[in-house]
Amino acid sequence: MKFDSYHPAINFIFFTSVIAFSFMFTQPVFLLVGYICAFIYSSYLGKAKALILNILAFIFIIFYAFYYSFYNHFGVTNLAFNFIGNAITLESVYAGFVKGIHIASGAMWFYCTVKIVSSDKIIYLLGRIWPRLSLFVSIFLRFTPQIVVRFSRVNKAQTSIGRGVGQGNIFTKIRNAIRVCSIVITWSLENFVESGMSMKSRGYTLKGRTAYSLYRFDNRDRSVVITMFACLTVIAMGIMLDQTKMLINPHIIMNPITVLSYVFYVVYAFYCLLPMTLQIYATAKSDFSKNKTFEDTIA
Repeated sequence: MKFDSYHPAINFIFFTSVIAFSFMFTQPVFLLVGYICAFIYSSYLGKAKALILNILAFIFIIFYAFYYSFYNHFGVTNLAFNFIGNAITLESVYAGFVKGIHIASGAMWFYCTVKIVSSDKIIYLLGRIWPRLSLFVSIFLRFTPQIVVRFSRVNKAQTSIGRGVGQGNIFTKIRNAIRVCSIVITWSLENFVESGMSMKSRGYTLKGRTAYSLYRFDNRDRSVVITMFACLTVIAMGIMLDQTKMLINPHIIMNPITVLSYVFYVVYAFYCLLPMTLQIYATAKSDFSKNKTFEDTIA
């Protein structure tokens, strides 16, 4: 079964935790494990399009690390000097890589969140507690992919009258792009306001409102929750033992890697790849059942 078929609370716990971990951890192994897992899972969900975006994010990390080290001067391990004579240190380069990986990993996990967590799950989780927030988040999540679709539609319409983004010289293209973006933004904002007013007129924000939901917490969800909290307990032990942090300023200091450290790394990798593992297992099981049924039918 796909991870989006599990209870919304499970989706919420997983993505909240991995996004938090992607910004909390500074130890290099944990950083790389979180980044690689986010890269693999987002590419698995988004296929070729997500893979291209992830490669661009990797390029961003490299450029950001050198940009950060060029303008931030701390640390004691000098590597080179910039054009005004300021030292570029190993500590500042590593700090740039850390911040770049934080941003890239967070963006990839957020991409996975948008793919898995639908607006009805947001409404289910937050509707009773904070109706206005759930309404805003659900509209925002729906708002993001709609912009791409509307931009394509508007650009096609403008192209048919000779005002497309790719038509004319460079200045005409810029003017056409501004026009298309203006139309898309106006259209999206109008739809955003209309959606909010429509939901409000239906009593969505009233106190004590009820909402119908098909979500049920079954045995399958319980087994996944137990597995997740077992992994989170081990990761929390790693956090308490300072296995996920390292000092960068004035020089790099990291706790020694022990046998227990490898346990933390493996558990963290398993936790990050748990949704994809569940989906691959369910797909393989379904294919095996179909093949077996087909063989029985032939026999």
